[in-house]
Amino acid sequence: MPQLLLELFSEEIPARMQKRAEEDLAKLMGEKLKAAGFEPKRINTFSSPRRLGLVIEDLPAKAADVNEEKKGPRVGAPDQAVQGFLKSAGLASIDQAQIVEDKKGAFYVAKIERAGRATAEIVQEIVPEIVRAFPWPKSMRSGVSDLQWVRPLHNICCVFDGEGVKIAVEGVSSAPVTWGHRFHAPEPIEVRSAADHVSRLRGAKVLIEREERKRIILEQAKALCAAKGLELVEDVGLLEEVCGLVEWPVTLLGDMDAGFLDLPGEVIRLSMRTHQKYFAVRDPKTQKLAPHFVTVANVEAKDGGKAIAAGNARVLSARLNDARFFWDTDKKTPLYTEERRDKLKKIVFHQKLGSVWDKVERVKALAVELCEVTGADRALVQRAAELCKMDLVTETVGEFPELQGQVGRQLSALTKGNHESVAAAIEDHYRPLGPNDRVPTDKVAVTLALADKLDTLAGFWAINEKPTGSSDPFALRRAALGVVRLALDNNVRAPLTDTILQASFGYVHNRGSLFSVVMKDAGGDEFTTGIATSEDLRRASEFSFESYGKDFVIESPSGTPIEFAQSILAFLADRLKVQLRDQGKRHDLVDAVFALGDDDLVRIVARVEALDAFLKTEDGANLLAGYKRAANILAAEEKKGKWSAEEASGAVDAAKLVEPAEKALAEALSKALPAARAAVEREDFAAAMKALSTLRAPVDAFFEKVLVNADDAALRKNRLLLLTRLRDALSAVADFSKIEGS
Repeated sequence: MPQLLLELFSEEIPARMQKRAEEDLAKLMGEKLKAAGFEPKRINTFSSPRRLGLVIEDLPAKAADVNEEKKGPRVGAPDQAVQGFLKSAGLASIDQAQIVEDKKGAFYVAKIERAGRATAEIVQEIVPEIVRAFPWPKSMRSGVSDLQWVRPLHNICCVFDGEGVKIAVEGVSSAPVTWGHRFHAPEPIEVRSAADHVSRLRGAKVLIEREERKRIILEQAKALCAAKGLELVEDVGLLEEVCGLVEWPVTLLGDMDAGFLDLPGEVIRLSMRTHQKYFAVRDPKTQKLAPHFVTVANVEAKDGGKAIAAGNARVLSARLNDARFFWDTDKKTPLYTEERRDKLKKIVFHQKLGSVWDKVERVKALAVELCEVTGADRALVQRAAELCKMDLVTETVGEFPELQGQVGRQLSALTKGNHESVAAAIEDHYRPLGPNDRVPTDKVAVTLALADKLDTLAGFWAINEKPTGSSDPFALRRAALGVVRLALDNNVRAPLTDTILQASFGYVHNRGSLFSVVMKDAGGDEFTTGIATSEDLRRASEFSFESYGKDFVIESPSGTPIEFAQSILAFLADRLKVQLRDQGKRHDLVDAVFALGDDDLVRIVARVEALDAFLKTEDGANLLAGYKRAANILAAEEKKGKWSAEEASGAVDAAKLVEPAEKALAEALSKALPAARAAVEREDFAAAMKALSTLRAPVDAFFEKVLVNADDAALRKNRLLLLTRLRDALSAVADFSKIEGS
């Protein structure tokens, strides 16, 4: 069957945008083709600095013929409905429609017969739509066209079944040609197929497949290092970026001045990675950095790349000279000084949330409280909190912002008496920085990282700066995912509602702008609040504390403290659902467990995993169906006003159990319900599910042999109570109404 090749040839596309652009192109083309009646099995994409494209095999020469019936409005319907039907069916008048009668009456029906259009004609329509609507993060206009594109678009090469397809887009050239390497083979190349496209470009020093370029770069780099007895410091992110900078990768090994190796390794690697796009090299024997680097050129130089490597070495030396000056300056001063503290007081964390030093003090107070659940040493946590942001005002971080935390760790290690855990926490309290970043394991670091992220969430919630849609300027989703991963990976059993309230109280004294707190004595005079406990905040909205004997009011833009905490908890639940979904778990099970009011992430995940395993069994699936049936019966009776919460609170009357099946269910419930609840109490959720599984056979028999809505009102009430007990038994482990299919 015919093949479609599309190449969008432009000026250099930023490396960071290429991979996502491939995904967007495949998605847009797939949606357009599906709407036109095609079902492509696979869309292969490619990209390089100057081109973005796709190949689709086995597209039919034309779309399928349309032969269908379209049901319209009832005969005698308003004219507006009739006219809408005619327009959607492509009919000129209602006389062209047939009248068909069914049980509900007479309806208009249009028989639509339409020959399928040629694929090339369809492609001519959809490619311009894709180009004009392409979602580049940033785009521009060229001097010769009004088209918005990431960089000036020069040509659209579209070939279907060996023939060029003319694409009209704002004056952009459209010809079945491409161009080779900008320096080695800049002449135009005629294209007639995907295989032709790949082979002729390869001959013109262009590799269009990202994965092939990455593989070549990695293989060449490792071979160069191995030849010198060295080892490449692999960097997945840098490899992804570098492969988007070259069309014909040529890997070179360069030398650097060994005198720079006295700098912290992080400084050297960052200078290489961020500014020069070089890979670091280490000595496999010592595992320390070696005075070399690997760079990737986009040309085959006549001298084998010696001049390129030498030039890169000179640029790197200049950068490292700057780094040495800043590092030597910073080493002369201890990490914590009053001067640095005063500088942090002048740096605004957020206009409504105070300075960076304000944040340090809030994090310190919260971290000390968290020690109770993390088991960290309070003194070490307090010291780490005081130091954690100090490196933000160092010269080195000023020049290399990406090294925040790492510079602080290095300077802390130079200070006599600082504990290793304190140094680790200074660097790791920012982690994890994403779903693939490592999670701290040191207790001090875990405590500080949790406090830092929870403080951030509480602060931005307090000023109503929550993420909306795809907008998350303060990276709050990342902070929430960090809390989830820190808790789960380190088995931190923190009651999050109380912990969030503790975090929120750090903002009570923040200029009075976030939480309005007023306490009055018996005479009505206001006075400064003391430190309220998390339990105070949880219960607070507007009330009097018996323990204080004074009026106490707490308000915030996000409502009462408990509403505030529940909103953040729901946000954390969303991040947990995303993580569990990535692991193959069902998101609805998270909702089912969260609905019970539990806020211990470790316990929630254990319950979700047990529930997931249970529902995959035959007993679990059947019991879920039984729950659905029981819940529907009870809901129907409640809707009719024949069953109330007061009636549901009654006890099952054993004397009114007539049928053997209902007696068996009552007996099974009397054993399963306490067993399940006891297992939940000791957090043995597998045992709780096992207890519930004993209900499967009695429930099946009950619904098969017992009429719930019996004529006898007493029997009917007793059987409804039995179903209520069944619902209660299942609710001991999860809210089954939240489970899809229930």
